[in-house]
This record gives sequence, C-alpha cells and structure tokens, in this order.
Amino acid sequence: MMNRMDSGGEAKLHYGDGDFEVVRPGAFVRCAVTGEAIPLDLLRYWNVERQEPYRDAAASLQRELDLAPARRRG
Repeated sequence: MMNRMDSGGEAKLHYGDGDFEVVRPGAFVRCAVTGEAIPLDLLRYWNVERQEPYRDAAASLQRELDLAPARRRG
C-alpha cells in the first residue's frame, strides 16, 4: 500500500515489490543515479534489493550497467 504524506522535505521509504511504505514523511526522494528530486506521486522505478529510487527507466538501467559492466553491449 502506498502511504503518501507530504511534509515538504525529503521522505524516507521502504521499497517493496510493486509499492512502497513511507518510513519518514516527505514530499520527494532523490534518484540514486542523478540526485534529482522525485515527487512521491511520480515515483515509478526503484530497486527492492538495493532500496534505491530512480527517476525513470533510463536511470534504473544506468544503475544496473554501472554495477555490472559485463552486461554492456559492444
């Protein structure tokens, strides 16, 4: 269940499969790749094992490639 509480600052979340839980209320989280603020209502991408949020699919892919360079083509 998605718990969204807006207090204006950075939130702390616990990321699950298909949803997240608010641990510390806030309005946004920071992308683990870009550092960009992501409003909670726009958060769609995260990694459960690493507990990291991503701004979009490209940032998620970039993180995977950064952590496993052998997956790169070419």
